[in-house]
Amino acid sequence: MTTTPTGQGGLPEAVGDVVTITRRNLKKILRVPDILVFTLVTPIMFVLLFAFVFGGAIGAQDVGVNYREFLVPGVFVQTVIFGATFTGYSLAEDLQKGIVDRFRSLPMSPSAVVTGRTISDVGINVISLGVMAVTGLAIGWRIRTSVVDAVIGLLIIVVFAYAISWIMALVALIVRTPEVVNNASFVVIFPATFLANTFVSTTSMPGPVATFANWNPVSAVAQAARERFGNLGPDAVVPDVWSLQHPELYTLMWAAIIVAIFAPLSIRRYQRTASR
Repeated sequence: MTTTPTGQGGLPEAVGDVVTITRRNLKKILRVPDILVFTLVTPIMFVLLFAFVFGGAIGAQDVGVNYREFLVPGVFVQTVIFGATFTGYSLAEDLQKGIVDRFRSLPMSPSAVVTGRTISDVGINVISLGVMAVTGLAIGWRIRTSVVDAVIGLLIIVVFAYAISWIMALVALIVRTPEVVNNASFVVIFPATFLANTFVSTTSMPGPVATFANWNPVSAVAQAARERFGNLGPDAVVPDVWSLQHPELYTLMWAAIIVAIFAPLSIRRYQRTASR
């Protein structure tokens, strides 16, 4: 198949291409009911399921605060990280259906498809967080700090999820099959989100598991969110490890490292994949 060369314009042209791809992906959410239902229903399910299942077994004495207030930020983090798999699934689907072949026949920036995919999925995460926040408020979760702190807490979650999207993009470009992307992502994300303080305090975990959980960046994201939302009570015990004593900085460090590594790898892999 003969195609025209990809765009070789400057930064304004590349930004324009990214905006175009991002807009296309966001419109797809509205036009495909399955995506919209998944985006709206899954967050509600997670909040209600964990609140009423775990909430009956774990009390304030275990986490130092009303359990639902401890839980909801953790569910926020878990849901948007699982939501990052949508990046990989959608990219693999576009590859499988030949849509990427159509994109590469256009004079556009070679990084636009992958970058636009990851940016558009920020919108999905924002929708999910909004739905979960409303659901959380309905079952007793409260923000006990200022609006500014709450917004910063949500931004920290979104930034980390955006970084995870780049990992999922690379996975999709390697395996190229939506079903395999889902399976591969689940194998990695499931233990990463459960071996953390998302649902229980790491102080209740055995030694080696607690050490892993304390330095797991997912724990830092959840800890940062809880601090910003004011969901750590006066009796809460925060492990004396640097990652949880400085969770925001630790989270941003991980996000920056992930993007710095996986964004170039994903774009390079996309160029190799698209040229086949």
